Amino acid sequence: MQTTQIIHPIRLGDVPKSKGISFDVNFSGTELIAIADVLSAITVKKMRIQGKISPSGKKDWVLQAKVGATVVQTCVITLNPVQTRVDTPVTRKYVTDYVVNPDESVTEMTTDESIEPLVAEIDIAEIAIEAVALALPDYPKSHDAQLETAVFTEAGVTPMTDEDTKPFASLASLKDKLSKEDK
Repeated sequence: MQTTQIIHPIRLGDVPKSKGISFDVNFSGTELIAIADVLSAITVKKMRIQGKISPSGKKDWVLQAKVGATVVQTCVITLNPVQTRVDTPVTRKYVTDYVVNPDESVTEMTTDESIEPLVAEIDIAEIAIEAVALALPDYPKSHDAQLETAVFTEAGVTPMTDEDTKPFASLASLKDKLSKEDK
């Protein structure tokens, strides 16, 4: 378990309201090890987030950034390493009139998923890790990996196949057979 904290905070109170602030974070080696642990990846070779936090209206803020990372995951078929390059844009709108009702167990989703409640501090690392996690393939697969059919059963027992689990496929073939006999 990693104990390295991966935080790169920007306090909005310290950002000039007239022009905003630019940022460029290249994650260090120890941070990359911790990020790989968070992502359940073999390694994260490099990761960077660069962008700007700009004022929007009188009280709101907009974060626009680009996140890039090279991540090595395990192939779900062969268990070999699979390298994925992620380059994804990120937009977050921090608004003062965002309403959170603590009494409701279900939160209504807005049509704009980039809207967030205004906070005192934005963690650039958290945003970058989330963007990479969402962009990575759920089931990484080597481009040449093939899922083979394996059949396991006791001796003397006919193994069940995928076709055996599809009862309507056998009914369709019976229907076709009967319609050919009628002609």
